[in-house]
Amino acid sequence: MTKYIFVTGGVLSSLGKGITSASVAALLRNSGLNVSMLKIDPYINVDPGTMSPMEHGEVFVTSDGAETDLDIGHYERFLNDTLGKKNNITTGQIYSTVIEKERRGDYLGETIQVVPHITEEIKKRIKSAGKDKDVLVVELGGTIGDIEGLPFYESVRQMKHSLKSRVYNIHVTLVPYVAVADELKTKPTQHSVQELRRIGMTPNMLVCRSEKHIPKEIKKKLSNSCDVEYDSIIEATDARTIYEVPLQFLSDGILKPIMRDLELGDIKPDMKEWRKLTKRIIEPANEIKIAFVGKYLELKESYKSLLESLVHAGAWCDTKVNCKWVDSEDLTNSNLQDMLGDVDGVLVPGGFGERGVNGKLEAIKHAREQKIPYLGICLGMQLALIEFARNVLGLEDANSQEFDKTTKNPIVYLIDEFIDQEGGKQIRTHKSPMGGTLRLGSYECNLKKGTKLREAYSDTERIVERHRHRFEANPKYKEIFENSGMVISGESKGLIETVELQDHPWFVGVQFHPEFTSHLQNPNRTILGFVENTLKLK
Repeated sequence: MTKYIFVTGGVLSSLGKGITSASVAALLRNSGLNVSMLKIDPYINVDPGTMSPMEHGEVFVTSDGAETDLDIGHYERFLNDTLGKKNNITTGQIYSTVIEKERRGDYLGETIQVVPHITEEIKKRIKSAGKDKDVLVVELGGTIGDIEGLPFYESVRQMKHSLKSRVYNIHVTLVPYVAVADELKTKPTQHSVQELRRIGMTPNMLVCRSEKHIPKEIKKKLSNSCDVEYDSIIEATDARTIYEVPLQFLSDGILKPIMRDLELGDIKPDMKEWRKLTKRIIEPANEIKIAFVGKYLELKESYKSLLESLVHAGAWCDTKVNCKWVDSEDLTNSNLQDMLGDVDGVLVPGGFGERGVNGKLEAIKHAREQKIPYLGICLGMQLALIEFARNVLGLEDANSQEFDKTTKNPIVYLIDEFIDQEGGKQIRTHKSPMGGTLRLGSYECNLKKGTKLREAYSDTERIVERHRHRFEANPKYKEIFENSGMVISGESKGLIETVELQDHPWFVGVQFHPEFTSHLQNPNRTILGFVENTLKLK
């Protein structure tokens, strides 16, 4: 029968509930247990798909095509597993479902209320995510006391009441250091636990974020004042890498109270490979510098999965990948050498809209002409085709219909009809709703023999990667590209998926998002190939 670990947060946001949740799940998974995870987001948006990256950070795409919170990416990377749309629920999803049921008459005329109708829908989804699992780790987004989170906390309280010892609560809190007094303060944690108790929940464990080591006397004080066992007060100081956190938790004895209270038996995680890779991240033998040419640089979490995928590939190559952040809006032909003269590789990530496109085109041209290793992802691939069409094929007006609907050379265009994952027909127009016309989730791609990308995938012909885009590379130009040195190296049912240059050491563009399937223990082969070849050519 599934056991549930609910991870809540107090005092303030950004304490690391997501990494705490993923770390606990990773330790249990590496102990041989069947573990899954769930993220609960209290915002009213149905999903983050239409939110600005500057507002919410990265939108993570699951294999089954769900646009989810970026914490789902952490979960997959830590678990070395694939999650889906049922692993992320929002207030918007819950209320939409309940209102739809009410309109259909499913409730037989009842007055619809938060309790029991909303809470029952929440509990139903939590149990669905935990079906057939030994343990489900559930992260409740937001901070205790937030008004929008109350229905979720009430649902957890009800589950604790009915499932008793199968429900466990880890409360992530802050133990701040006051420099003037040279003291660690426990009062914020005490107040946070009081707020948790006020709504009917009692923590089984405290994970205490602090910039200083928490001594025994402080742990004892927290144990007594918060009514939590002494061995369940876990220290969480800043780590050198997020992948060090599970190892820190393990050394502080986090599993002992969990396996005791949840009756999991005597478990011991095998973290040998994890330790080796983490050591390489912290103490790498080599270094490379890549230009990360993007436009959402004010909030680095816009590119969270991509940055982590570079860490994974770096660990496997025993190499630190240093990113030189280059704002594409500031990049021009006149400052190219200053901005890109000292890098070993160039990376242009995905994005939407015309802002910053000219700077990205300049970076791509520089990488092509100077034989610098290049990786273009999604928009980065499309722009590589546009740059090649303009500067090699002589099609000066070559463009994407995303930026110019009237271009006579639509190298990138909008397909009117598209067959989605389920085999259904999607109708796309320029006025289609933002959330309804993207190609989302996993699709097969057939790689051409003898290409660099196929070599990166160990000569695998058919690969499966995830997508999040609306516009496609125009197959009408395939022949003219290939006759001029731009190889169409991968296709998916007639759609252009990957391209590369014939006479270049490593110049690759991919329509998919390889970063979404990269894990610490299993790096994505596109990213790994880019890092390996950049290191080799350096």
